[in-house]
Amino acid sequence: MARLLAAVLLCTSTLISLGSGLSISSKNFALPKLTWELLPTGTNARFRGLAPVSDKIAWVAGTSGTVLRSVDGGRTWASVGPALSGDDAALEFRDIEAWSAEKAVILSIGEGNSSRIYVTSDGGATWIQSFTNQEPAAFYDCIAFENPAHGLAMSDPVDGKIRLIETRDGGASWRIVDPDGIAPALEGEAGFAASGTCLATTAGRWYVASGGVDPGRIFRSADGYHWDVANASIAGGEGTGVFSVQFRDAKHGIAVGGNYSAPIVAVDVAAWSSDGGVTWKPSSSSPGGYRSGSSWVPGHCNTALAVGPTGSDVTFDGGKTWHGFNNGSFDSVECIRGPVCWASGEKGRVARLVLS
Repeated sequence: MARLLAAVLLCTSTLISLGSGLSISSKNFALPKLTWELLPTGTNARFRGLAPVSDKIAWVAGTSGTVLRSVDGGRTWASVGPALSGDDAALEFRDIEAWSAEKAVILSIGEGNSSRIYVTSDGGATWIQSFTNQEPAAFYDCIAFENPAHGLAMSDPVDGKIRLIETRDGGASWRIVDPDGIAPALEGEAGFAASGTCLATTAGRWYVASGGVDPGRIFRSADGYHWDVANASIAGGEGTGVFSVQFRDAKHGIAVGGNYSAPIVAVDVAAWSSDGGVTWKPSSSSPGGYRSGSSWVPGHCNTALAVGPTGSDVTFDGGKTWHGFNNGSFDSVECIRGPVCWASGEKGRVARLVLS
């Protein structure tokens, strides 16, 4: 625990305040107490898609075609998903990106034409279906945007390479990225549509997390077109591997994962990088089990969160060590400037964690 405090103090010589008004400084050696505030959503849908915009505005997307939006900090939620009927009503939205209370992009997952992308610019009053998968081998897992115009969506491999599609108009249209520049996938390798963070972008760079092979791997690109890959120092195999990758800047990244069928196993489930993902080192103390989602905390140096079905964890040293703080089930987490962290998961669970 002394090393944890030392890691926190490295970020500032005077003060870091975290949660519930608790301060950490050279004169205050108490560790931060982090607590999720559960927010009622009025549904039992499972929300793997999460997109907070501010401390007030947030979107979630999940099972049975459910999309909710809050504009009052999660006190109330409006159902704003696309009008779906017949078999489409069972679509699973596993990822969502949003920039305001009006504009959002959602991804549904599944084989064939179940993988789709919808776009709204009026808060969900209307949606345009801008992409429908036509490739039998494709199964889209995640989307990510580096700005409101430019984004990528990632599918499991097609013809031996991860499939990427690109938009430069905010999701209104998509084209396949030339696979010639993408490093080959291994037999059985695939992504995980678990939290919307198997594809990430920071500082103009792009990352894809994968599993199904041992160890799990992380693809990286400086432009979205030319991709290399590295072993992630996270155990892989069937249903096992890297579920989430996030970078704080061009150099410093974290990755978490594990085996979703054995969620309490906490061996080789997290890693960190300080060279832009060229190499990955295993965390010396891991999260408390399989973790599906992760997020850096903006403005808090080396602080990041990870969540999964058996709990939440925090790191203060850029992923080298992790410390559990909650045993509630979540699938996704995203922290935004404020800083405010949001989490979402099964049985309609959505929560906020305010850091100051």
